[in-house]
Amino acid sequence: MPSLASAQHESRTNSILAPHFAAGSPGLTTTVPRQYVHRAAVSEVLLTGWEAVPGVPAGHSDAFVVQAQWPRGHSLFSQAGGYQDPMLLIESVRQIGSLLSHAEFGVPFGHHFLMWNMSFATTEELLVAGTAPTEVELHTVCRDVVRRGKALGGMRYDVTVKVDGVALATAGAAFSCTSAAVHRRLRGDRPTSTDRVVGCPIDPARVGRTDVGHVVLTEASTRETTGGQEYAWELRVDTAHPIFFDHPVDHVPGMVLLEAARQAAHASTGLPDALVVALDSTFTRYAELDAPCRIGAVPGEPDASGDVPVRVSGTQQGRTVFCADVVLRRRGC
Repeated sequence: MPSLASAQHESRTNSILAPHFAAGSPGLTTTVPRQYVHRAAVSEVLLTGWEAVPGVPAGHSDAFVVQAQWPRGHSLFSQAGGYQDPMLLIESVRQIGSLLSHAEFGVPFGHHFLMWNMSFATTEELLVAGTAPTEVELHTVCRDVVRRGKALGGMRYDVTVKVDGVALATAGAAFSCTSAAVHRRLRGDRPTSTDRVVGCPIDPARVGRTDVGHVVLTEASTRETTGGQEYAWELRVDTAHPIFFDHPVDHVPGMVLLEAARQAAHASTGLPDALVVALDSTFTRYAELDAPCRIGAVPGEPDASGDVPVRVSGTQQGRTVFCADVVLRRRGC
Protein backbone atom coordinates (compact mmCIF):
# COMPACT_ATOMS: atom_id res chain seq x y z
CA MET A 1 0.00 0.00 0.00
CA PRO A 2 1.48 3.38 -0.85
CA SER A 3 2.39 5.73 1.88
CA LEU A 4 1.28 9.10 2.01
CA ALA A 5 1.63 12.75 2.08
CA SER A 6 -1.97 12.61 2.55
CA ALA A 7 -4.40 13.85 5.06
CA GLN A 8 -7.56 12.50 6.44
CA HIS A 9 -10.12 15.24 6.37
CA GLU A 10 -13.67 16.04 7.28
CA SER A 11 -16.47 13.86 5.96
CA ARG A 12 -18.63 16.33 4.14
CA THR A 13 -20.26 16.78 0.76
CA ASN A 14 -18.41 18.82 -1.81
CA SER A 15 -20.63 21.89 -1.58
CA ILE A 16 -18.36 24.78 -0.58
CA LEU A 17 -18.12 27.67 -3.00
CA ALA A 18 -14.51 28.83 -3.17
CA PRO A 19 -12.89 32.02 -4.35
CA HIS A 20 -11.81 31.41 -7.93
CA PHE A 21 -9.70 34.37 -8.97
CA ALA A 22 -8.18 34.96 -12.37
CA ALA A 23 -4.44 35.52 -12.30
CA GLY A 24 -3.67 39.20 -12.07
CA SER A 25 -7.30 40.24 -11.61
CA PRO A 26 -7.95 43.22 -9.31
CA GLY A 27 -9.84 42.86 -6.06
CA LEU A 28 -9.47 41.48 -2.59
CA THR A 29 -7.16 38.57 -1.84
CA THR A 30 -8.12 35.69 0.42
CA THR A 31 -7.15 32.06 0.82
CA VAL A 32 -9.00 29.14 -0.69
CA PRO A 33 -11.22 27.22 1.78
CA ARG A 34 -9.09 25.20 4.18
CA GLN A 35 -11.09 22.06 3.39
CA TYR A 36 -9.86 22.19 -0.20
CA VAL A 37 -6.24 21.79 0.92
CA HIS A 38 -6.80 19.45 3.88
CA ARG A 39 -5.89 21.87 6.63
CA ALA A 40 -7.74 22.43 9.91
CA ALA A 41 -6.06 25.80 10.52
CA VAL A 42 -6.83 28.62 8.10
CA SER A 43 -3.38 30.04 8.88
CA GLU A 44 -1.78 27.02 7.19
CA VAL A 45 -3.48 27.62 3.83
CA LEU A 46 -0.96 28.97 1.29
CA LEU A 47 -3.11 29.01 -1.86
CA THR A 48 -5.13 32.12 -2.65
CA GLY A 49 -6.94 31.31 -5.92
CA TRP A 50 -6.89 29.45 -9.22
CA GLU A 51 -8.18 29.56 -12.78
CA ALA A 52 -8.35 27.13 -15.66
CA VAL A 53 -6.11 27.88 -18.61
CA PRO A 54 -8.39 28.61 -21.58
CA GLY A 55 -7.95 27.06 -24.99
CA VAL A 56 -6.81 23.58 -23.91
CA PRO A 57 -8.31 21.13 -26.46
CA ALA A 58 -10.81 18.58 -25.18
CA GLY A 59 -9.14 15.29 -24.33
CA HIS A 60 -5.81 16.93 -23.60
CA SER A 61 -4.22 17.61 -20.22
CA ASP A 62 -6.05 19.97 -17.87
CA ALA A 63 -4.09 23.12 -17.10
CA PHE A 64 -4.54 25.67 -14.32
CA VAL A 65 -2.83 28.69 -12.84
CA VAL A 66 -2.86 28.52 -9.05
CA GLN A 67 -1.91 31.53 -6.94
CA ALA A 68 -0.13 31.29 -3.60
CA GLN A 69 1.34 33.64 -1.04
CA TRP A 70 4.32 32.73 1.12
CA PRO A 71 4.31 34.68 4.39
CA ARG A 72 7.34 36.56 5.68
CA GLY A 73 6.80 34.92 9.04
CA HIS A 74 5.64 31.35 9.67
CA SER A 75 5.84 29.46 12.94
CA LEU A 76 7.37 26.39 11.24
CA PHE A 77 8.57 27.36 7.76
CA SER A 78 10.35 30.52 8.86
CA GLN A 79 12.82 32.72 7.00
CA ALA A 80 16.50 32.35 7.83
CA GLY A 81 19.49 34.28 6.61
CA GLY A 82 17.41 36.26 4.11
CA TYR A 83 15.83 33.21 2.45
CA GLN A 84 12.39 31.64 2.45
CA ASP A 85 12.04 28.06 3.66
CA PRO A 86 11.95 25.69 0.63
CA MET A 87 9.30 23.65 2.45
CA LEU A 88 6.83 26.43 1.56
CA LEU A 89 7.27 25.36 -2.06
CA ILE A 90 6.72 21.70 -1.19
CA GLU A 91 3.61 22.45 0.86
CA SER A 92 2.22 24.69 -1.90
CA VAL A 93 2.64 21.88 -4.43
CA ARG A 94 0.98 19.41 -2.06
CA GLN A 95 -1.98 21.74 -1.59
CA ILE A 96 -2.48 22.05 -5.36
CA GLY A 97 -3.35 18.37 -5.70
CA SER A 98 -6.15 18.41 -3.16
CA LEU A 99 -7.45 21.82 -4.29
CA LEU A 100 -7.86 20.79 -7.92
CA SER A 101 -9.20 17.37 -6.99
CA HIS A 102 -12.08 18.85 -5.02
CA ALA A 103 -12.69 22.07 -6.95
CA GLU A 104 -12.15 20.86 -10.53
CA PHE A 105 -12.35 17.04 -10.56
CA GLY A 106 -15.32 16.56 -8.22
CA VAL A 107 -13.66 14.54 -5.45
CA PRO A 108 -15.96 14.63 -2.38
CA PHE A 109 -14.68 15.71 1.01
CA GLY A 110 -13.92 12.68 3.14
CA HIS A 111 -11.77 10.96 0.50
CA HIS A 112 -8.20 10.04 1.40
CA PHE A 113 -5.19 11.07 -0.66
CA LEU A 114 -2.04 8.93 -0.94
CA MET A 115 1.01 10.74 -2.25
CA TRP A 116 3.32 8.59 -4.38
CA ASN A 117 5.89 11.15 -5.50
CA MET A 118 6.89 14.72 -4.72
CA SER A 119 9.74 16.62 -6.38
CA PHE A 120 11.04 20.09 -7.08
CA ALA A 121 14.09 21.92 -8.43
CA THR A 122 14.46 25.61 -7.71
CA THR A 123 16.73 28.53 -8.35
CA GLU A 124 18.20 30.34 -5.40
CA GLU A 125 16.45 33.49 -6.63
CA LEU A 126 12.99 32.10 -5.84
CA LEU A 127 13.92 31.65 -2.18
CA VAL A 128 15.32 35.14 -1.59
CA ALA A 129 13.08 36.84 0.98
CA GLY A 130 11.81 40.32 0.17
CA THR A 131 10.18 43.07 2.18
CA ALA A 132 6.69 41.69 1.45
CA PRO A 133 5.15 38.21 1.28
CA THR A 134 6.17 36.29 -1.85
CA GLU A 135 3.38 36.11 -4.44
CA VAL A 136 3.82 33.09 -6.71
CA GLU A 137 1.98 31.62 -9.66
CA LEU A 138 1.96 27.85 -9.93
CA HIS A 139 1.32 26.92 -13.56
CA THR A 140 -0.03 23.39 -13.27
CA VAL A 141 -0.64 20.71 -15.90
CA CYS A 142 -2.57 17.60 -14.82
CA ARG A 143 -1.79 14.38 -16.68
CA ASP A 144 -2.10 10.60 -16.34
CA VAL A 145 -5.56 11.20 -14.89
CA VAL A 146 -7.09 7.92 -13.66
CA ARG A 147 -10.82 7.56 -13.24
CA ARG A 148 -12.79 4.75 -11.66
CA GLY A 149 -16.15 5.19 -13.28
CA LYS A 150 -16.94 8.88 -12.81
CA ALA A 151 -14.70 9.20 -9.74
CA LEU A 152 -11.13 10.45 -9.83
CA GLY A 153 -8.71 7.69 -8.83
CA GLY A 154 -5.51 9.70 -9.05
CA MET A 155 -3.25 11.74 -11.28
CA ARG A 156 0.15 13.30 -11.78
CA TYR A 157 0.71 17.03 -12.12
CA ASP A 158 3.65 19.16 -13.20
CA VAL A 159 4.18 22.69 -11.91
CA THR A 160 6.18 25.65 -13.18
CA VAL A 161 6.67 28.26 -10.47
CA LYS A 162 6.70 31.89 -11.59
CA VAL A 163 7.24 35.19 -9.83
CA ASP A 164 6.43 38.34 -11.80
CA GLY A 165 6.14 36.20 -14.91
CA VAL A 166 9.61 34.67 -14.58
CA ALA A 167 9.93 30.88 -14.21
CA LEU A 168 12.14 30.16 -11.20
CA ALA A 169 11.36 26.55 -10.28
CA THR A 170 9.70 23.35 -11.43
CA ALA A 171 7.90 20.74 -9.35
CA GLY A 172 5.70 17.69 -9.64
CA ALA A 173 3.63 15.22 -7.68
CA ALA A 174 1.53 12.09 -8.13
CA PHE A 175 -1.22 10.74 -5.90
CA SER A 176 -4.15 8.39 -5.73
CA CYS A 177 -7.35 8.90 -3.78
CA THR A 178 -9.92 6.57 -2.26
CA SER A 179 -13.25 6.90 -0.54
CA ALA A 180 -13.55 6.77 3.24
CA ALA A 181 -15.17 3.33 3.00
CA VAL A 182 -12.31 1.89 0.94
CA HIS A 183 -9.78 3.50 3.27
CA ARG A 184 -11.46 1.84 6.28
CA ARG A 185 -11.31 -1.54 4.55
CA LEU A 186 -7.62 -1.07 3.82
CA ARG A 187 -6.56 0.42 7.14
CA GLY A 188 -9.08 -0.77 9.72
CA ASP A 189 -9.20 1.13 13.00
CA ARG A 190 -5.68 2.47 13.08
CA PRO A 191 -4.90 4.87 15.95
CA THR A 192 -4.48 8.58 15.29
CA SER A 193 -2.11 9.06 18.22
CA THR A 194 0.69 7.11 19.83
CA ASP A 195 1.83 6.48 23.38
CA ARG A 196 5.40 5.83 22.23
CA VAL A 197 7.89 8.10 24.00
CA VAL A 198 9.13 10.87 21.72
CA GLY A 199 12.90 10.44 21.52
CA CYS A 200 15.52 12.96 22.60
CA PRO A 201 15.98 15.41 19.72
CA ILE A 202 19.31 16.23 18.17
CA ASP A 203 20.60 19.79 18.52
CA PRO A 204 18.25 22.06 16.52
CA ALA A 205 21.24 24.03 15.24
CA ARG A 206 22.46 20.94 13.37
CA VAL A 207 19.31 20.87 11.23
CA GLY A 208 18.77 24.58 10.70
CA ARG A 209 16.14 24.90 13.40
CA THR A 210 15.89 27.18 16.43
CA ASP A 211 12.92 25.48 18.15
CA VAL A 212 13.56 22.02 19.57
CA GLY A 213 9.86 21.24 19.14
CA HIS A 214 10.32 21.30 15.34
CA VAL A 215 13.15 18.72 15.33
CA VAL A 216 12.01 15.36 13.94
CA LEU A 217 15.23 13.34 14.45
CA THR A 218 16.58 11.67 17.57
CA GLU A 219 20.24 11.42 18.55
CA ALA A 220 22.22 9.91 15.69
CA SER A 221 24.36 6.85 15.10
CA THR A 222 26.61 6.14 12.11
CA ARG A 223 27.83 3.10 10.25
CA GLU A 224 29.96 2.43 7.19
CA THR A 225 28.23 1.38 3.96
CA THR A 226 29.55 0.40 0.57
CA GLY A 227 28.60 3.86 -0.69
CA GLY A 228 30.20 5.79 2.15
CA GLN A 229 29.21 6.70 5.68
CA GLU A 230 25.54 6.41 6.58
CA TYR A 231 24.01 8.46 9.36
CA ALA A 232 20.88 7.15 11.07
CA TRP A 233 18.27 8.47 13.44
CA GLU A 234 14.88 7.41 14.70
CA LEU A 235 12.02 9.59 13.53
CA ARG A 236 10.47 11.68 16.30
CA VAL A 237 6.69 11.43 16.00
CA ASP A 238 4.83 14.04 18.03
CA THR A 239 1.14 13.77 17.17
CA ALA A 240 0.48 16.88 19.31
CA HIS A 241 2.54 19.08 16.96
CA PRO A 242 0.11 21.77 15.74
CA ILE A 243 1.41 21.93 12.15
CA PHE A 244 2.94 18.54 11.36
CA PHE A 245 -0.27 17.00 12.76
CA ASP A 246 -2.68 19.78 11.87
CA HIS A 247 -5.56 17.29 12.19
CA PRO A 248 -5.85 13.61 13.25
CA VAL A 249 -4.39 11.06 10.82
CA ASP A 250 -3.69 7.34 11.14
CA HIS A 251 -0.11 7.48 9.80
CA VAL A 252 2.92 9.76 9.71
CA PRO A 253 2.12 12.52 7.18
CA GLY A 254 4.34 12.84 4.14
CA MET A 255 5.32 16.38 5.08
CA VAL A 256 6.83 15.00 8.30
CA LEU A 257 8.86 12.49 6.30
CA LEU A 258 10.05 15.20 3.91
CA GLU A 259 11.02 17.40 6.83
CA ALA A 260 12.96 14.43 8.21
CA ALA A 261 14.72 14.10 4.85
CA ARG A 262 15.64 17.78 4.88
CA GLN A 263 16.91 17.62 8.47
CA ALA A 264 18.85 14.42 7.78
CA ALA A 265 20.54 16.09 4.80
CA HIS A 266 21.61 19.03 6.95
CA ALA A 267 22.83 16.91 9.84
CA SER A 268 24.72 14.34 7.75
CA THR A 269 26.63 16.98 5.75
CA GLY A 270 27.31 19.47 8.54
CA LEU A 271 25.61 22.15 6.42
CA PRO A 272 22.69 23.37 8.57
CA ASP A 273 22.47 26.71 6.73
CA ALA A 274 22.51 25.31 3.20
CA LEU A 275 19.49 25.73 0.94
CA VAL A 276 17.55 22.73 -0.29
CA VAL A 277 17.45 23.46 -4.03
CA ALA A 278 16.15 20.10 -5.23
CA LEU A 279 14.29 17.11 -3.86
CA ASP A 280 12.91 13.98 -5.51
CA SER A 281 10.95 11.67 -3.22
CA THR A 282 9.00 8.44 -3.56
CA PHE A 283 6.58 7.01 -0.99
CA THR A 284 5.99 3.25 -0.98
CA ARG A 285 4.19 2.39 2.28
CA TYR A 286 2.36 4.01 5.15
CA ALA A 287 4.67 5.07 7.98
CA GLU A 288 2.81 3.84 11.04
CA LEU A 289 2.50 5.85 14.25
CA ASP A 290 3.07 2.96 16.64
CA ALA A 291 6.40 1.57 15.39
CA PRO A 292 9.91 3.08 15.18
CA CYS A 293 10.89 4.53 11.81
CA ARG A 294 14.59 4.69 10.97
CA ILE A 295 15.84 7.64 8.90
CA GLY A 296 19.14 6.99 7.11
CA ALA A 297 21.24 9.47 5.12
CA VAL A 298 24.27 8.96 2.88
CA PRO A 299 25.90 12.20 1.62
CA GLY A 300 27.51 12.18 -1.80
CA GLU A 301 30.40 14.13 -3.24
CA PRO A 302 29.82 17.79 -4.23
CA ASP A 303 29.32 18.38 -7.94
CA ALA A 304 31.24 20.91 -10.04
CA SER A 305 29.10 23.77 -8.74
CA GLY A 306 29.50 22.71 -5.12
CA ASP A 307 25.98 21.31 -4.68
CA VAL A 308 25.89 18.34 -2.30
CA PRO A 309 23.55 15.38 -2.97
CA VAL A 310 22.21 13.33 -0.06
CA ARG A 311 20.30 10.06 -0.34
CA VAL A 312 17.76 9.71 2.48
CA SER A 313 15.54 6.73 3.24
CA GLY A 314 12.99 5.76 5.85
CA THR A 315 12.51 2.16 6.95
CA GLN A 316 10.03 0.66 9.36
CA GLN A 317 9.87 -2.93 10.50
CA GLY A 318 12.52 -3.77 7.89
CA ARG A 319 10.60 -2.27 4.96
CA THR A 320 11.22 0.97 3.08
CA VAL A 321 8.46 3.54 3.49
CA PHE A 322 10.04 6.37 1.50
CA CYS A 323 13.25 7.56 -0.10
CA ALA A 324 14.38 11.02 -1.15
CA ASP A 325 17.28 12.53 -3.07
CA VAL A 326 18.04 15.94 -1.57
CA VAL A 327 20.41 18.54 -3.03
CA LEU A 328 21.96 21.18 -0.77
CA ARG A 329 23.57 24.43 -1.89
CA ARG A 330 25.63 26.72 0.30
CA ARG A 331 23.99 30.11 0.46
CA GLY A 332 25.35 32.69 -1.92
CA CYS A 333 27.20 30.11 -4.06
